[in-house]
Amino acid sequence: MSRIEQLIAELCPEGMEFRKIGELLDPTSNIRWQDVAGQHFRYIDLTSVDRNTCTIGNAETIESETAPSRAQQMVRQGDVIFGTTRPMLKRYCLIPAEYDGQICSTGYCVLRPKNDLLLPGFLFHLLGTASFYDFVDANQRGASYPAITDGAVKAFRIPVPPIHIQNEIVKALDTFTGLEAELELKLKSELEARHRQYKYYRDALLAFSNQDVRWTAMAEVGEFIRGRRFTKADYVEDGVPCIHYGEIYTRYGTAASSVISHVRTDMAASLRYAKPGDVVITDVGETVEDVGKAVAWVGGEEVAIHDHCYAFRHSMNPRFVSYCMQTSTFIAEKAKYVARTKVNTLLIQGFSKIRIPVPPLDEQARIVAILDKFDALVNEISLGLPAEIAARRRQYAYYRDRLLTFKEVV
Repeated sequence: MSRIEQLIAELCPEGMEFRKIGELLDPTSNIRWQDVAGQHFRYIDLTSVDRNTCTIGNAETIESETAPSRAQQMVRQGDVIFGTTRPMLKRYCLIPAEYDGQICSTGYCVLRPKNDLLLPGFLFHLLGTASFYDFVDANQRGASYPAITDGAVKAFRIPVPPIHIQNEIVKALDTFTGLEAELELKLKSELEARHRQYKYYRDALLAFSNQDVRWTAMAEVGEFIRGRRFTKADYVEDGVPCIHYGEIYTRYGTAASSVISHVRTDMAASLRYAKPGDVVITDVGETVEDVGKAVAWVGGEEVAIHDHCYAFRHSMNPRFVSYCMQTSTFIAEKAKYVARTKVNTLLIQGFSKIRIPVPPLDEQARIVAILDKFDALVNEISLGLPAEIAARRRQYAYYRDRLLTFKEVV
């Protein structure tokens, strides 16, 4: 029996008390910008938290005159913040000492544990569990831009073992994550080196330097067809095959021949479809790079597309077009046609003017064959280093969920 199991058996033989998160928190406050004129703060926005490491990456410096409207909440060391906008992206982190007194977006729910009842590290690890995300998935609202309220997050019931047990569990999980992170860092460094190599080679191959290749605006070689709305409530196990814009960011690569989701067959007449050979493009995203992300549809049937998608219909090699949209040059051009509002949105009229190379079809096929091999080596989760990284994360998730599963006291 492990030390943690011994402590639980000794201190909680009948089971564990469960309480709502909100009952275990101290109050938080917003900043009064008029009181801090001229002072500078670091701002944690929705893209500042790394979804894999659950740590803060890039955080811009702001002051009262440059603060975004959502820069309102003051955070303290030991706070746990959870992204309530598109919450299934799993953006959460523990605020470290260097961010004490800084600012985060109102897109986060700020949780400040009462230290005599709930350790910050214990709450942090709980927010990664499968049971918490089952709750989030059931309580988020909105189809195109799902969110969950702070009140709903705070209503989630968690086990509250004695502080001594919490501390032992946090130490065990922190040690595990430290070892996992060290190994993952080495694997990611190798993978990033391969990504850089692949990106350089892809960009060079599609630049057609010193080659007599025609470059043409996308609107001149094809047309853009917008999809129509369907929601999570419309999903069924077997029905009309569909592509939701959110899946393009996370579930699809350069091309796809089968779909992940289906919607009700009685909706078929009201939907719009991508045909085989079309390239499906998103028109919203968290980052500029996400907006306009593309997947070539190479399946054998038509597939319904969401209204935050466009089908680019053309006579080129669809994989070739999709690869062109991944190049650094294309992404830089695309950035000119993204409206940076609450949700980054593609301006399709401008986007359609971006020029792409149009070599002969046999040359397109030759380049696709080369890039497909690189793409498989670098990006396929079932191969090589990405699979090893994924395995480490699954191992940690299993260990964490097991340690944080308790019998509730009757």
